[in-house]
Amino acid sequence: MKTRKDNREIFESWPIPKALAEFAVPMIFGQLIILIYNLADTFFIGRTNNPLMVAGVSLLLPVFNISISVANLFGIGGGTLISRLLGAGKDNEAESVSAFSFYMTIITAGMFSLIMFVFMDSILRMLGASDDTLIFAKHYTFCVIVLGAVPTILSMTMGNLLRSTGYAKEAGFGISMGGMINIALDPLFMFVLLPGGYEVLGAGIATMLSNLIICSYFMFIILVRLKDNSSLSLSVKKVITSRENAYSVFYVGVPAAIAVFLFDVTYIIIDKLTSYYGDIPLAAVGIVLKAERLPLNVGIGICQGMMPIAAYNYSSGNFSRMREVVRFSRLMGLLFGFVSVLMYELFASSIMRIFIADIQTVELGTHFLRARALATPFMFLCFHPVNFFQAVGHGGKAMLLGVSRWAVFNIPLLFVMNYIFGMYGIVWTQVVADIMMVIVSMIVYERFAAGINS
Repeated sequence: MKTRKDNREIFESWPIPKALAEFAVPMIFGQLIILIYNLADTFFIGRTNNPLMVAGVSLLLPVFNISISVANLFGIGGGTLISRLLGAGKDNEAESVSAFSFYMTIITAGMFSLIMFVFMDSILRMLGASDDTLIFAKHYTFCVIVLGAVPTILSMTMGNLLRSTGYAKEAGFGISMGGMINIALDPLFMFVLLPGGYEVLGAGIATMLSNLIICSYFMFIILVRLKDNSSLSLSVKKVITSRENAYSVFYVGVPAAIAVFLFDVTYIIIDKLTSYYGDIPLAAVGIVLKAERLPLNVGIGICQGMMPIAAYNYSSGNFSRMREVVRFSRLMGLLFGFVSVLMYELFASSIMRIFIADIQTVELGTHFLRARALATPFMFLCFHPVNFFQAVGHGGKAMLLGVSRWAVFNIPLLFVMNYIFGMYGIVWTQVVADIMMVIVSMIVYERFAAGINS
């Protein structure tokens, strides 16, 4: 088990490629496992060869993304502040911020769960559920969100808090363990324990249980294994933090949550617009929006590795090291993005057939996936600067870029391109919007970097 001194050496003196790998590799692995177990639900449900079940589960993706926005509020907001406090040598304040983030997550996630329980039918109808897909969407929502929101969101928050103090391996292992358990439980509940017709309910139960296990593991790590070796605390006595620190959590956390929320709204609009063309296109888009996430999740893992190092060195005044980790992480993300574009263009049809055998769904999904895959490198160049500004505590700039990407470019273009080009315009929007946004992102970052240099 690493000590606090060991972790400070990673932040301060390790070569950047080695330090980034120490943080990013466990998070990339964890993100890939998240991707696998998210795809596992679609894969196993697709084995029923029932597009209505696939469409019903696909409708929940935007709702699940809202839970990520709640986790970002305190996981990103609190986690990046903790890294900056450690860089400034304020370990006791870091403990207080971790306790504040933990209990605020429980309260917020509980409210989210209650809202979904009370307004489930209305929300699912708003997302595009038809009479044929509503029952499947309700089964999955009740398990994953109504019963599972608190452990799911709390796990994401604790994973971010662990990573912020240098325990990326522990965070990555917890995420990976939960994902593997989910993959194992899916076929058990779907095809063994529950009768035919309840496969979606079985997938929901498996996901809920796996997230509960992850949550328990993270609490054990923080409360028992790292009790004397980290700057994290879950003590109720330390919940009260300074007004300045609470403001800093929300100043970064709110933009992070809003960015994910707008991403979520975009997916809702995609589902809603696609649903007008029928359940088959909706099922195809649902699979594509999950299948395209490989480079996105790897890119998120790279950014998660970059953020604590950038935050720590920004706070400690080592700006050259901060800029170096930004440049190197950007390069790694772009390389993987371009390789991913090639793979999707070559194997889009094969990827679709992994999830469903329905010929029409596969044909549509192949065209959709090839179009959206072209946006991959540009997507990374859009969210990488946002993560950087979150790390260094510039929530205003993170808000500007996050809101602009979705509210200024992506969402309006969805309606315009759907009106002009129809169904295929929906899937081409991501490429057009992100090319525009990359230009804005680079201008904002370069001006900030130039200001530090001066």
